[in-house]
Amino acid sequence: MGTFYYGDARYPIKLDDRTLAHLKIVILTKLRRNECFAFSWAKKSIDGSGHGTVWIHPALAFHFEFLGSKEIPINLAWLESMSECANRALGLSIGDEPRPPAAEGDVDAAPRKADPRADKEPIPELLPQDAVFA
Repeated sequence: MGTFYYGDARYPIKLDDRTLAHLKIVILTKLRRNECFAFSWAKKSIDGSGHGTVWIHPALAFHFEFLGSKEIPINLAWLESMSECANRALGLSIGDEPRPPAAEGDVDAAPRKADPRADKEPIPELLPQDAVFA
């Protein structure tokens, strides 16, 4: 379980390391472009119920703290989904991670609609130089 500290860090946001790794890429990419946006999250039951929202701005301090030391594979579909969400009026929120495409011959996998973007290369500005793909 990792933590995203933002602003004065009175309310650290606890997220699993995998989610935090994807969130980090989206936030750093947007701030590199000088884009500000809202970020909303649901609180874990251990932290009480409810949700929170912060305004992400490059002038405010923040850092990402990961519990594990292993490199986390990056799901490009999830990155794109989170980035698109961050560009909307309500801002970034964390949705469910999209499942990887079903392996050929996998009868248990749910059918997926064809993605017209599947033949395109990943968007380079969304990816860190050392990204590992799932």
